[in-house]
Amino acid sequence: MTLARLSLGLAEALDGDLEIEKTARAALMSSDLPDLARDTAPLPNAMLDVLQDPDAHPVCRDIAATPLPWAPPQTSDDPTYIAHSIHKLHVELIGPDGFLPSEQFRIGLYGFLPGVEYGIRTHAAEEVFVMLAGVGHWKSGDGAFNALGPGARAHHPSFTPHGTKSTDQAFMSIYVWRGDVSTDSYHYTAKTEL
Repeated sequence: MTLARLSLGLAEALDGDLEIEKTARAALMSSDLPDLARDTAPLPNAMLDVLQDPDAHPVCRDIAATPLPWAPPQTSDDPTYIAHSIHKLHVELIGPDGFLPSEQFRIGLYGFLPGVEYGIRTHAAEEVFVMLAGVGHWKSGDGAFNALGPGARAHHPSFTPHGTKSTDQAFMSIYVWRGDVSTDSYHYTAKTEL
């Protein structure tokens, strides 16, 4: 499986009406990603299982079959953030740290293993997550956590406080940051409530 084919499948998952999705879809469809990733890492069984769920987006088969350098995200060097990221999986396809450099977007894959809490955070970039497999629990502002399954979206305008957690199953999503995609404004707290 090639990164180019994977990017086309992910572009199909970004089928919503939000402008951030439309522009990310266009970027993925016109991207010139390399054929293969380097320094790959296997997906844990809990993630492979959820990618094979009958209700998972069809691109999940491509995700499972594409060797990628899965690792915890590195958005912050805060020790609490690092400790809370151990059971998260991340690959940036397009962006400052991606296979295809961009200062306009960060587009990639983002998953949680079961039982992970990711506290409230804010950042300058507008952000959307589109769920591909499993169930993730998302909150925005002072709202409650909502369970979101495949096809659902969590949209966070610039500097909107938001949090995420998984319960008894893993989940996989595609994420997009647009605007100020640097991590300079990123702020994380260990709390799951404002």
